[in-house]
Amino acid sequence: MLVLYKPNIQFLSEHATDPDKRRYAVAPEGPRHYIDIDHYGKYPYSELPHNWKEAVAKFGEDSLTANGIVPWHIQIMLNRLTNAFREKNFASIMKNSADIGHYIADAHVPLHASSNHNGQLTNQKGIHGFWESRVPELLAESQFNFFIGRAAYIKNPPAFIWSRVLESGNAADSVLTFEKELSLQFRGDKKYAFERRNNITIRQYSSNYTRAFNNKLNGMVERRMRQSIFAVASFWYTAWVNAGQPDLSALAGRSFSESDLKEFEELNEKWMGGKINGREEETP
Repeated sequence: MLVLYKPNIQFLSEHATDPDKRRYAVAPEGPRHYIDIDHYGKYPYSELPHNWKEAVAKFGEDSLTANGIVPWHIQIMLNRLTNAFREKNFASIMKNSADIGHYIADAHVPLHASSNHNGQLTNQKGIHGFWESRVPELLAESQFNFFIGRAAYIKNPPAFIWSRVLESGNAADSVLTFEKELSLQFRGDKKYAFERRNNITIRQYSSNYTRAFNNKLNGMVERRMRQSIFAVASFWYTAWVNAGQPDLSALAGRSFSESDLKEFEELNEKWMGGKINGREEETP
């Protein structure tokens, strides 16, 4: 696999955000990124069947979609990636690898498993980006360790991803509660700071507040990011094994077709000029 993935690491990094961009172009995209699992009761949310057909029979497809479908969509993406490997389709392997990585990462974010996804219900707007963007932007390069060892074959992908989603749902209350407690210890002028980005002055959480939040979470952001990296690599590996472990060396020098490049360009245009479909995570 390394013979294919390593030369294309830049593509995978740049296009890992394509599912977010697709929210500006495709109406059904939004629910693929989250699940408001607290809608189904309390941890371990036993009211919600993990099997899609059983869940549809109990709650209806419209209701399930309205509350998010990320654990089920990841299973669909795994099948797509497996088929791409089986067919030795270079473009499909790359695009589906980038996409599934995004959805798996989303499933590891606690606030992607909460109806209070941006603190909008508790006067904590901006906490979503605080956890998944501000903390790693400030601390990842200097403090986080992302070396996680070898990927592993996942024998039961549905059970694996549901386990991670349940962990996220269970951690969401801690994220919200700890930030609420911390905010009582910081005055407004200490909680926020102004920074210049791309010649624009923006308000965001201060460095001191961000570090204090990370300490209060006891390293949760780093742990979930490490688990996410392992999960992405392992899902890629699992798809390849399930496809029969095809030889990928002939694909190493392949490039994208004109139609692929046009597809990427059109997505960027819709992202830059469009309006997001569904909910968004606001800045503080």
